[in-house]
Amino acid sequence: MNDAKLDQFVQQAIGDLAAGFGGVMVSLGHKCGLYRAMHNAGPLTARALAERAGCAERYVREWLNSQAAGGYVEYDSTGETYELPPEQAMVLADEDSPVFVPPAWEVPASVWFDEDKLIHAFRTGEGIPWGEHHHRLFCGSAAFFRAPYRANLASNWLPALDGVTQKLEAGAKVADVGCGYGHSTIIMAEHYPDSRFVGFDAHPDSVAAARENARKAGVDDRVSFETSTAKTFPKGGYDLVCFFDCLHDLGDPVGAARHAVDTLAEDGTVMLVEPFAHDRVEDNLNTVGRLFYCGSTTICCPHSLSEDVGLALGNQAGETRMAEVFRNAGFSHFRRATETPFNIVYEAKR
Repeated sequence: MNDAKLDQFVQQAIGDLAAGFGGVMVSLGHKCGLYRAMHNAGPLTARALAERAGCAERYVREWLNSQAAGGYVEYDSTGETYELPPEQAMVLADEDSPVFVPPAWEVPASVWFDEDKLIHAFRTGEGIPWGEHHHRLFCGSAAFFRAPYRANLASNWLPALDGVTQKLEAGAKVADVGCGYGHSTIIMAEHYPDSRFVGFDAHPDSVAAARENARKAGVDDRVSFETSTAKTFPKGGYDLVCFFDCLHDLGDPVGAARHAVDTLAEDGTVMLVEPFAHDRVEDNLNTVGRLFYCGSTTICCPHSLSEDVGLALGNQAGETRMAEVFRNAGFSHFRRATETPFNIVYEAKR
């Protein structure tokens, strides 16, 4: 036993425990309006923040101390004031920021509710369909993906595809498979008003939420949403078929890609957006990889194993395995079009 290594790992484990509680604090700060009240407000006492947010001072003071201990806010002992720096504000207070994080904590919160189902799945090898998870997973996942989609989809990802933006500007037909709450579909419709978009998802409650989101965004004249699986959505001669962070979740990704081939127009394109991953496990052993492997263990693989074939690619499958999926589905062209620290965008053609 190496005592120094033991002490180091104990500190690491306690840090992870503190981070788990930290997620609760972030969610409370978001839902109680505390971060918004601190945004651009300068140094505030606990009493002043409580008054601005309409909360009880004693709770706010203790919450502020947890935030200061975690480096989320800055504390000035001279005046006993707390301040939200602009960098933290982008992550915690600005809901239009590409790095806005608080709602994403709904995802691990949902997993705790599903712990008994996961234990059963571990012991039996059975799957857990997406729709059988706790409802906080659905809104949390949608919010987690919305920020990077809004930051990158129209400005970087679509332009990286060969000839796609020109088609969208002229008026294209687009299918968004596994659309969830419809954020990706709506973002495309906002930027390309002459095109028509259909979002498909197997989860009826998500489809209902997507329709409402489209109505609120004022794009429901060119966007529709339907309940359908990735292997049964209607053929329509689509110029673009999109899979946003969902293909690896499917039991039969090859079958879904093969169906996409059959639905494409002659010169159509598939855009595949996947979580960032290297091919080798050892190259994914970092903070982002840890986050994604956790999600893969509790959400992605369980859903895949609940469906026919049950390939269970996992969200860290990597480019080589994704290329193999599309080759087996009948595509002759597959390339990495662009990437961010959290996503890789692939282009596939017949």
